[in-house]
Amino acid sequence: MLYSKTTQRRDHMTFEQVLPKLKAGAKAVRANWGGGEEFIVLVSGQNYEGIAVTPYFLIKVLHEGYSVWEPTGCDALADDWQLV
Repeated sequence: MLYSKTTQRRDHMTFEQVLPKLKAGAKAVRANWGGGEEFIVLVSGQNYEGIAVTPYFLIKVLHEGYSVWEPTGCDALADDWQLV
């Protein structure tokens, strides 16, 4: 699917708009994800064996738990992000 500019709903945001909220501890999801994706969250401030771990995203998937997540180009350009 090609990216197209759409009319944005009031409760929907771009990834650029939702990123500061994720950095502040919020959880977010794309409205157009149709599977069991519940939300993404940004994890920061972690240490492993006394060494700082750089921030990373996790995705919570229904019946599967958490996995590391990276936004695709479509995710980064989408305007259907909403807070959970």
